[in-house]
Amino acid sequence: MAHSDHRFGADIALLARTWRAELDRRLSHLGLSQARWLVLLHLARQPEPPTQSELAQMIGVECPTLARLLDGLETQQLVRRVPVAEDRRAKRIELLPGTGALIAQIEAIAGELRREVLGSIDQQELEVCQRVLGQMQANLERR
Repeated sequence: MAHSDHRFGADIALLARTWRAELDRRLSHLGLSQARWLVLLHLARQPEPPTQSELAQMIGVECPTLARLLDGLETQQLVRRVPVAEDRRAKRIELLPGTGALIAQIEAIAGELRREVLGSIDQQELEVCQRVLGQMQANLERR
């Protein structure tokens, strides 16, 4: 293992944290915490509304944590919980009508940051990087 390998995980974590903090700063005027806009983006990118437990897994939080986030998003009238007919305990999480404009703002700001961060990097290098990160994720998931 090369000496630089020892910092690789820390470098990835720092990049993720810095990127997310900058996006959070740029989205602060929308009145959403980082956790809340992340939930909205995940919901907007799903072809079908996920259950609350599926959404928690996607975002990487515990179900009670997500429940509190959803309570706040329901109060803001951005999402609703819909009972699942086949399982009375499960709820699907849906975006409410009218959230499209907010999602579009979030996506536009996130896209602008993405272009700023990745714009000077060669497309082939980005593709290699994504493949490597994907393989690393697969390696971790096999454990």
